[in-house]
Amino acid sequence: MTKQEFKKTVLGGLTNNPVFVLVLGMCPTIAKSDNIINAVSLGLCTAFVLVFSNLIISLLRKVIPDKVHLPAYIIIIASLVTLVQMIVSSFLPTLNDSIGAFIALITVNCIILGRAEAFAGKNKVLPSVIDGLSMGIGFIASITLLGAVRQGLCAALGSGFFDKTMGGFIVLGLMMAVFNAVFAAAKRAQNDKKALIEREAA
Repeated sequence: MTKQEFKKTVLGGLTNNPVFVLVLGMCPTIAKSDNIINAVSLGLCTAFVLVFSNLIISLLRKVIPDKVHLPAYIIIIASLVTLVQMIVSSFLPTLNDSIGAFIALITVNCIILGRAEAFAGKNKVLPSVIDGLSMGIGFIASITLLGAVRQGLCAALGSGFFDKTMGGFIVLGLMMAVFNAVFAAAKRAQNDKKALIEREAA
């Protein structure tokens, strides 16, 4: 892995944020970002599965036949999700009552299977783990920020509208617009700086 590829992988959770840029995992993102606790909890569970599925799939990438790689990935992911469910239901029953159904849905979360297919199945272990960590942190950050904004709006306005599905979509849409506008502006500034350096060097 080159230095540029390493940097791209590390920053993947930001530059290709799974929520604000790739728009993946919208069902759990909207449903369980109604408050900070639910958002952080589901984000951590998803990140755990993401990191370890990337690790295992990368380790087995040369063993799993191409014809059955998708079913194999799903079995690996489902096994990890079952482990998370067992831990949460055994040690955190209150949390399990709140997000338990959505932990099961991590198995079919497009973020997990997408990274397995696009990255872990094609790369070595360390880059795959870094990719999982980056995307996992990106998901935790985005769903937690969304949860904080929705909870804050409900408290500030004295209304429960923003912890409902419609309110969640409105807040998510606005946050996506802001995120992508800021990121685009930063990218333009970086390109302008690079062009200026090249002109001065010439």
